[in-house]
Amino acid sequence: MTRTDKIAELRRKAMALPLQPGVYLMKDEAGHIIYIGKAKKLKNRVSQYFGSDTNHSEKVRQMVSRVDTFDYIVVGSEFEALVLECSLIKQHTPKYNILLKDDKGYHYIRVSPPPYSRLSEAKQTAEDGARYIGPYMSSYAIKQAVDEANKIYSLATCSRPLAYGKKGGERPCLNHHIGQCCAPCTGKVDPDAYQERVDEAVEFLTRGSAKTLAILQQRMEEAADRLDFEQAARLRDRIAAIKRLSEKQKVVLSRIEEQDVIALAQGSGKACFEVFRFTDGQLSDREQFLMEEQDDLPSARAAFIQQYYTLRGRIPLQVTVDGEVEDRDLLEQWLTEKAGRRVHIVLPQIGEQAKLTEMCRQNAAERIAQQVGMTGQTATALEEIRQLLDLPHTPAYIECYDISHTAGSEPVAAMVVFENGQPLRSAYRKFRVKSAIGGDDYGAMAEVLTRRMEEYLTNRDSGVGFGRKPDLILLDGGSGQVAAVAPVLQKYAPGIPLYGLVKDDRHRTRAIALSGGEIAIHRKRAAFTLLANIQEEVHRSAIRYHRQRRKGTSLATSLTEIEGIGPTRAKALLRQFGSLTGVRNASVEELLLVKGMTRPAAEAIQRYFQSKG
Repeated sequence: MTRTDKIAELRRKAMALPLQPGVYLMKDEAGHIIYIGKAKKLKNRVSQYFGSDTNHSEKVRQMVSRVDTFDYIVVGSEFEALVLECSLIKQHTPKYNILLKDDKGYHYIRVSPPPYSRLSEAKQTAEDGARYIGPYMSSYAIKQAVDEANKIYSLATCSRPLAYGKKGGERPCLNHHIGQCCAPCTGKVDPDAYQERVDEAVEFLTRGSAKTLAILQQRMEEAADRLDFEQAARLRDRIAAIKRLSEKQKVVLSRIEEQDVIALAQGSGKACFEVFRFTDGQLSDREQFLMEEQDDLPSARAAFIQQYYTLRGRIPLQVTVDGEVEDRDLLEQWLTEKAGRRVHIVLPQIGEQAKLTEMCRQNAAERIAQQVGMTGQTATALEEIRQLLDLPHTPAYIECYDISHTAGSEPVAAMVVFENGQPLRSAYRKFRVKSAIGGDDYGAMAEVLTRRMEEYLTNRDSGVGFGRKPDLILLDGGSGQVAAVAPVLQKYAPGIPLYGLVKDDRHRTRAIALSGGEIAIHRKRAAFTLLANIQEEVHRSAIRYHRQRRKGTSLATSLTEIEGIGPTRAKALLRQFGSLTGVRNASVEELLLVKGMTRPAAEAIQRYFQSKG
């Protein structure tokens, strides 16, 4: 049976399904479950997979190509379908479902043996004479707390040997000079005094900052009463350090005491979900999950929430997300039943919560940037562009076009390419405008894009150069240029997003143009900067090429003053010798090497330049 016959058979089977809620299980030839989904109406949902694949994402097409058969389970409601789907996904871990690895484990605070103990985070205990405090569930919280304790109490975090009274001790490092280490490596720090610091740091970690502050305040007052001002000053500095830390943490405080903030960033074929977990209004934990880029973002967010809270026991009162969530009401009901209390899924638009989701998304973008080797600012800019233009994917490959001419003469065009937010100069191209004349910028832009798309159709099997399909095409111009080019893309490569870049009176990027309107971009700072850079780069490239063409035309015109030299021979001479000086210095025999040159014409050139002195 051919694959076409198999798809037809699966479609007939799907069309026979009931119009009832249920769960379906896609299986490959070996009988392995490769995808599990739920449906409000099984017949409608499952039959979509085996009809036209025009609207299918690449991931869905791959999944369908592997399906040999499917099973289904009818349930009483959509909610029952959701609960069953979650259970079956956890049980079978199908390849094409979003699957999260539960890497949560126990973590400890390690205090190495004295003298000169060091504080660090450890994933497990060991029989090494060290003291282990814990266990704790959050590795993020432990790493943060240990780092804070080391800074507040000026403990050593380097690998240098530490000993008291050693000759020619080490020179203190930068941490000492910025007040974050007492420099026991110099051999001048008494081990008992250092151990006192360690004990206070452990007390800070186990009691918490509020209780530690009260204890330190009491100790400072007692030291002052007995006139031990040196000890009182030392305790005062510790109190000040803890308070500074508390002020710093207010950056990520939340009015809502218990909530999770979830944000998604995409780019360069990767997607990352970031989770900020807040307890008592403070950021208590954070997690990141990398996966392949997702096509349907509302569906991806819903699948992530299902998987995440299947793995996590703690469900907060509020789940704050950065975008639309498929089956949001059903998920709220499911979370509410799991938590045993009302749980809300919130999509903030303004205010503190919107700022938190944006911070969360920026951290996810930073994680992708690290993975693919670009800066976090670039990843953020590309994600902002995707959101602004409502693109299905982050635009990794962007082409931008501009037209340049002088009062309609010597019209040219330039194409620049940005890949992952960086100029890809090897892909830049220049065009001489052939058909559009008299300053017809709209016609020139349509001509250039027609030629580019024809090259795409010819070379698309190669997937490189003109054979690569751009994720986004930008034009240096407004809605008029967009309207002129839109029919071209519709004819040759429908589906490529097309927008213009509009400048203000000072020739600076102002907005994004589309047919019939504009999109303001000044509030999206990272996107604004990247788009402005792209527009400036294509403008420079077009101007540069136009000036080169004008210079060549001017030189060729001066040569046509010579008897026997027309425009064709003039351009051939300039190509051969590179400049008028090169032509002037050439011998008759060298001039005869130029294609189409005759001896009388070559001799006429020599006489011309000799007469000019």
